[in-house]
Amino acid sequence: MKIPEKPRTTAIRLNSYIADCGVTSRRKADELIQQGRVMVNNKVITSMGYKINSFKDKVFVDGERINLSQPVYYLLNKPKGYVSTVSDDKGRPTVIELIRTHIKIFPVGRLDYDTTGVLLLTNNGDFNQAMTHPSNNIKREYDVKLDKILSQDDEEKLLKGVFIEGGRGTFLTVTYPTNNKKAPTVVSSEGRNHFVKNMFKALGYTVTALHRRSFGFLTVKDLPEGSYRELTQRELKLVNRILNNKR
Repeated sequence: MKIPEKPRTTAIRLNSYIADCGVTSRRKADELIQQGRVMVNNKVITSMGYKINSFKDKVFVDGERINLSQPVYYLLNKPKGYVSTVSDDKGRPTVIELIRTHIKIFPVGRLDYDTTGVLLLTNNGDFNQAMTHPSNNIKREYDVKLDKILSQDDEEKLLKGVFIEGGRGTFLTVTYPTNNKKAPTVVSSEGRNHFVKNMFKALGYTVTALHRRSFGFLTVKDLPEGSYRELTQRELKLVNRILNNKR
């Protein structure tokens, strides 16, 4: 199921058009415009607030023409052995290859090559921005397997704050669903690359397996690894709520 397409008017801001085409968020679209990477009818546009006729004007980003498409949202239970990018210069398989669609989509955030679990894919740049921006504090829950038992002292450090990559990171909760001190479940609102692994690494632990159990309101509880589905009508209403809050 899909969110109904926004009504198209004859006049639309260029950055909004780029976002609606699924290229990137409106904020990032402004950067593309400032960098001279956007053309309208073979003319480079660098002015902010520029408006186009969405029915007649031809828009190009980095030389490639873009077109409006209906927003789509896929939930994937990512398996190991796939990179969370649209393409890979090392020739590794990408998560895009797991989704059957003719629409140009991209992953919302990233999961490591060997990490499994919840991964969203969409063509909606604004949704990507809303779900991944630190100010929105979208929670992520991870099942972790460690190379050794997590001590009480280190657990407290993870909750109070650990300095990684020049900044402080924290877990909101650390629990043990299986009563195994080598297999905690952690919750964080951080989205930095390798965040969970780097948090444990800073304290001398190695993460041997990592599974993202949930991302915001989404889980893959009943979705087999490697499978995907479109969001339900109820989930789409929550998507709309997130987008409306962002605006």
